[in-house]
Amino acid sequence: MGRFYLVTYQIAILAKEKFFPDGNLTHDFLYYDPKAQIALGGRTRIITVELVKAEPAAGKQVEEMSAAELWAVFFQYLTDEEKRGKILEIIKRERGIAMAVNTLVNITQDEIEYARLCNQIKSQLDYQSGMENARRKGLAEGRAETARNLKLLGVSTDLIIKATGLSQEEIDQL
Repeated sequence: MGRFYLVTYQIAILAKEKFFPDGNLTHDFLYYDPKAQIALGGRTRIITVELVKAEPAAGKQVEEMSAAELWAVFFQYLTDEEKRGKILEIIKRERGIAMAVNTLVNITQDEIEYARLCNQIKSQLDYQSGMENARRKGLAEGRAETARNLKLLGVSTDLIIKATGLSQEEIDQL
């Protein structure tokens, strides 16, 4: 009975700017533990695809593109009206891309509305959190200013602590 190895791939799509200084569209990294000098023997890999380097691939005929080039051109130019014909060719040729497109097309309006509502709730929570943080900061600044003024008037530290709720250390730092 042969050995069974689990192989794991992590594919990183890098979209905004060049990550690696060369002109290669893809890079394929293997894991290695330099301390123990042990390699995973290709069983775990990170494959990067830099979309900003997809332009040369976009100039090729679809039949001449590698799988990585097909995916890169698809992601980079999906919304580019000038490349619509090429994107349709890629969808027809690459089964995985066609499956991804089919999944996207079949997202229902309810799912879109749910995602919109989730984003709206998140925005509201972020706003409320920001307002609460500002309120707390304002209260702390107000207490400190009150304590500072009371201190200048010669009010006892014990009375300032009772009036503001600040600690002895906080009042001493004013």
